[in-house]
Amino acid sequence: MEAVVMGETPAHTPLTGDGAGEIRPDLRIIADMVAPGSRVLDIGCERGELLAYLVRHKNVDGRGIELSMEGVSAGVSNGLSIIQGDADTDLEFYPDDSFHYAILSRTLQAVRDPLGVLRHLVRIGDRAIVSFPNFGYWRVRLKLLTTGRMPVTEMLSEPWYATPNIHLCTIADFVALCRKLDIGIERSIVLRRGGRDMRSGEGGRGNLFGEQAVFLLRRGA
Repeated sequence: MEAVVMGETPAHTPLTGDGAGEIRPDLRIIADMVAPGSRVLDIGCERGELLAYLVRHKNVDGRGIELSMEGVSAGVSNGLSIIQGDADTDLEFYPDDSFHYAILSRTLQAVRDPLGVLRHLVRIGDRAIVSFPNFGYWRVRLKLLTTGRMPVTEMLSEPWYATPNIHLCTIADFVALCRKLDIGIERSIVLRRGGRDMRSGEGGRGNLFGEQAVFLLRRGA
């Protein structure tokens, strides 16, 4: 992959479908964390739903990286600047402080090297925004306790032998990893089932009752 050179965002065609209206609750929380007019890199952006929303409603200079060619094609067809790439191998080519925000939505658990990816996120962006499903969620714990089998939930929808998730973690695990890497947590939002904000931090209740979490991070604790 070639080194990235920042420039003007290509002209965008009118957005339809993804990003034109409402988005997932967790993506709306991420979007609310992004300042208008920012430079944004969305890693693992899929079809570009969040990017399209940010371009339309926050006037961002948005770029995306997506592993699947299907996702890239869908995003590009909506006028988005998305390239095919792998978070595990391609982030090293981005210069320091290239973006105001580096976003990783529901992707951390699917990468091979979560530590390396997190380090790149806070290097590439002034801020990083990370969301992930919480493996400490009470329904997950109950499923393991009562059946002894890997759970299948709305957030973890594939059986263990077919899931792309290879590094599942709890909210408490993620907080501990940020401390280990000297990454500061500026804000954390824990979501119940259905995307309802618990309005609590990343402590015990959040780790037990939160189905997913969104973190705003910075370089240095």
